[in-house]
Amino acid sequence: MGKLRDQMLADLQLCGAKPRTQETYLREAENLARYFNRSPAELGETELKEYLLYLIKERHLSEGTFRFYVAGLKFLYRTTLKREWPAEKIKHPKRRKKLPIVLDLSEVESIFSVTKNLKHKAMLMITYSSGLRVSETARLKMTDIDSKRMTVRVKQGKGGDRYSILSQTALEQLRQYWKKYRPQEWLFEGQKQDAHISLSTIQSIFRAAIKRARITKPVSIHTLRHSFATHLIEAGTSLHHVQLLLGHRSPTTTTVYLHVSRVNLSQVISPLDRAAKQVS
Repeated sequence: MGKLRDQMLADLQLCGAKPRTQETYLREAENLARYFNRSPAELGETELKEYLLYLIKERHLSEGTFRFYVAGLKFLYRTTLKREWPAEKIKHPKRRKKLPIVLDLSEVESIFSVTKNLKHKAMLMITYSSGLRVSETARLKMTDIDSKRMTVRVKQGKGGDRYSILSQTALEQLRQYWKKYRPQEWLFEGQKQDAHISLSTIQSIFRAAIKRARITKPVSIHTLRHSFATHLIEAGTSLHHVQLLLGHRSPTTTTVYLHVSRVNLSQVISPLDRAAKQVS
């Protein structure tokens, strides 16, 4: 691409694009040029549509990857080439979203009861009771646990820093763990004290607990987070509060848990019955 590549790189840098974004956008622009053996500046609507269909049908890109690549090509045409993006109508076929698998309370309890190691149990408990991602559990520091306010500070999560709730049961388990292991900076240290535990280690601990608890559902450590959210909704916690605890930017992301919660419909009173009571 030569000069066009240099110009696109300069545009990306001026826009403040992150290095990974710059690299991906440039690579995809080069892939487009290589596919037709022509400069992208020479390509029109027909060629671009052909290339996008190639990405979908032959390279079998996931929806997220496809959208990321298209964003790079849009940047090339709109910002660098100062042209309209001619392939607006081509979308990645929507995949049917699967509802998250959730453990019931008895299954969660069985996971904790079969986990005898104090450190392992503390990790699993804090992950479930605060609704953490595995990466967030791994990166917890001692200073993130506030036993006075009963909160857990979650730093550098997807939606930015947030606070989640600290369970009294989890706190008691953490205290037992601390008395034995005496962690320094990281709440859950790795093999070296100056490093946190690895994500793969936590995942392995969870898989071992699932096996011992004889749970056959196809679950992962992230299922604890799904279960936390679902159980809160079933207990009557507002969707807004669950969204804040999970760190979701959009409430739409949180609404998926409404579909898997087992709210007892027999407890829902028709507005007609409420009106009838007022009349009588």
